[in-house]
Amino acid sequence: YVVVFLKKILKGLPKSLEGIKTILFYPFFGLLITGFLMLVVNVPMKVINDGLNGFLSGMSGTNAALLGVLLGAMMAVDLGGPVNKAAYVFGTGTLASTVASGGSVVMASVMAGGMVPPLAIFVATRLFKKKFDKSQVDAGLTNIVMGLSFVSEGAIPFAAADPLRAIPSFIVGSALTGGLVGAFEIKLLAPHGGIFVIPLVSQPILYLVFILVGAIVSGVIYGLLKKDVTK
Repeated sequence: YVVVFLKKILKGLPKSLEGIKTILFYPFFGLLITGFLMLVVNVPMKVINDGLNGFLSGMSGTNAALLGVLLGAMMAVDLGGPVNKAAYVFGTGTLASTVASGGSVVMASVMAGGMVPPLAIFVATRLFKKKFDKSQVDAGLTNIVMGLSFVSEGAIPFAAADPLRAIPSFIVGSALTGGLVGAFEIKLLAPHGGIFVIPLVSQPILYLVFILVGAIVSGVIYGLLKKDVTK
């Protein structure tokens, strides 16, 4: 949007400067404006993130299942956005103090919850093929890789295209998975990695089962709610 704005205000420049616009004006002013906007946005976002972290810290002594439900849901709310990152940063912050005890239940809930949305897309595009076009079905295959790698952002195109059906579906499955991981006090020693760090999970088989359960629940809900693809 910034570059489109720059194109409009710079379109009156002489033709002799046409070449320099793309290699100098757009990058320079684009970065300048974007940096300023980020600075402005960071002020309220810091307050929001600090508030979320304070809230989660206040819950850290409560029932692990309840905290797992909340963290799992947060991971699915915006798929890599500020709410997701608040939960993730909170999870990674618990790792240092839990190494001696075998890992963090909080981090395990966070990663499991974050793996669910892309895997749910894979499930939905397999079970409800008629509700997705070919490109979406193909994207479902990509999402299984992203989900197993703990890359929640793979589900963003589907969430952006149909947020009122996709996001609530993701939240249900992620919250369920996070709650189950917390209830069984499964621990994780790594901050990222998905299935590639499964040896660092205290109960790997059960952990994978809970992720699969959440993905199936989310995928089925999303598939049932989704409208048929427009022909």
